[in-house]
Amino acid sequence: MGSEMEPLFRAWSYFRRRKFQLCADLCTQMLEKSPYDQAAWILKARALTEMVYVDEIDVDQEGIAEMTLDENAIAQVPRPGTSLKLPGTNQTGGPTQAVRPITQAGRPITGFLRPSTQSGRPGTMEQAIRTPRTAYTARPITSSSGRFVRLGTASMLTSPDGPFINLSRLNLTKYSQKPKLAKALFEYIFHHENDVKMALDLASLSTEYSQYKDWWWKVQIGKCYYRLGMYREAEKQFKSALKQQEMVDTFLYLAKVSKYS
Repeated sequence: MGSEMEPLFRAWSYFRRRKFQLCADLCTQMLEKSPYDQAAWILKARALTEMVYVDEIDVDQEGIAEMTLDENAIAQVPRPGTSLKLPGTNQTGGPTQAVRPITQAGRPITGFLRPSTQSGRPGTMEQAIRTPRTAYTARPITSSSGRFVRLGTASMLTSPDGPFINLSRLNLTKYSQKPKLAKALFEYIFHHENDVKMALDLASLSTEYSQYKDWWWKVQIGKCYYRLGMYREAEKQFKSALKQQEMVDTFLYLAKVSKYS
């Protein structure tokens, strides 16, 4: 009579062999029989995270969008009141006529909006969705920033019956007091669900619970700040983490932030 491996050890074997889908399916079966099995819960969260995991220390590659659509531009006309020239005079010292401020397109500002240009402003919810901005970066979507948006959307396809964890009903304060659960939950929220704001809240509560002595949580806070575009705050977190524990990954994160701060 052959002996069968225990489901939890078999799921862990799938995880070690990078068969994440089989691992998640087996953990789902275990959770249906025992919903409060923390080992199966953590293992499934880690398996789902590994499916969409992207190494944050990779150097951002400059794609076609960054090369052709440069966000940095020098204004051709100075803003009113910022020119070094005295108003009302020209280069020869004589009086000149007042110049009406113009838009970026070169048209003078008239004080009213033309009907054909109202579609460019997000006045309705549909227009706001179509605008090329994301709630996570507040910057135009490029090949690098749009990657995180795509991962957050594709991650929902891994759970056809609904999300594995209902983030809206999570008690972050409760989970922050359980370090092992909190770390697995943070990775799931940050990578799988791509909810940087909630991941930052969980990391902040966990850091406070550890009395600011856990370097790992400081690195995670810095990662959230970096994803949100708050580079100065991210640099402070990485430097604080290096004072407690010197890690190669932390130095690489700090190198990425230093070019922006």
